[in-house]
Amino acid sequence: MTEIDALDRRIMHALNIDGRAPFSRIGEVLGVSDRTVARRWARMRETDRVRLVGAVGGAGLGGAQWIVRMRCRPGSAEEVAHALARREDTRWVQLLSGGTEISASIQAWSPEERDELILQRLQRTAQIQSVTAHSILHVFGGGPDVFHAVDVLTPDEIAALTPVFRTEPATGITDADRPLLRVMNRDGRAPYAELAGATGWSESTVARRIEALRAAGLLFFDFDVDDRLLGFHAHTRLWISVPPAHLLDAGRAIAAHPEVAFCAATTGRANLTVSVVCRDDADLFRYLTERIGALAGIGEVETGPIMRTVKRAGAYP
Repeated sequence: MTEIDALDRRIMHALNIDGRAPFSRIGEVLGVSDRTVARRWARMRETDRVRLVGAVGGAGLGGAQWIVRMRCRPGSAEEVAHALARREDTRWVQLLSGGTEISASIQAWSPEERDELILQRLQRTAQIQSVTAHSILHVFGGGPDVFHAVDVLTPDEIAALTPVFRTEPATGITDADRPLLRVMNRDGRAPYAELAGATGWSESTVARRIEALRAAGLLFFDFDVDDRLLGFHAHTRLWISVPPAHLLDAGRAIAAHPEVAFCAATTGRANLTVSVVCRDDADLFRYLTERIGALAGIGEVETGPIMRTVKRAGAYP
């Protein structure tokens, strides 16, 4: 499959605004037929290189959100990364630098499940030489509003596609939601009949629960997409040290950069973690020197080029 074209990007932007929007509604706003939208989306989905998945924000889970960095014995990182990717509580499992380091996002349902992974399982894995865990204190940018690579619709089109929720927002996520979220984490547009079968609820109950979770900001839609299809070939993790007095301003400024897919304040020696997606190494160099270098209060910057993404926002294939 070649790079995604202009109409594909418009459809992806529409789905990023409302992942459950009917194809007829998307076609009406974009000025194409619903059959064209359905055909284009099916073509993008057929190789599993583009998926729309339902994702849960860290605030919705009792175990909160952590980023874990691991150094592995030479030759073992890929095996460890795939083992991590198979877990339900991991996202964005990536091989970094020379292939001996792994970065992963942990979203556990409870503190007990978080501790089982970070304090016990990882520490006892022979292939892992060191583990550092960083709690995410504040997300400046990431999730449903940061997919800048397909931000191509006009303000009027965005307004026309923005959903209006009429259901009372959910107060939280419960264990009963797990079957629903498991299916949506594989396919954000899974039919209500499939979701009803997974949960044992009626289709109308499923629809109301999805809307309630979305209305509360506990469930959003994210794209699992090969960056190269969008013309981006330099995906890098940054760990930045910023004095506390400058952290808020620096985080807000960096999150506004179109190259940034995720930016958050964390615990640890580097208190700002950033995921950057650039077109090539020259573009990355310009970003580091002209954008990051121009910000006040930036201290040490560590870069970790991403060699391979084993798992993105959605469930492991």
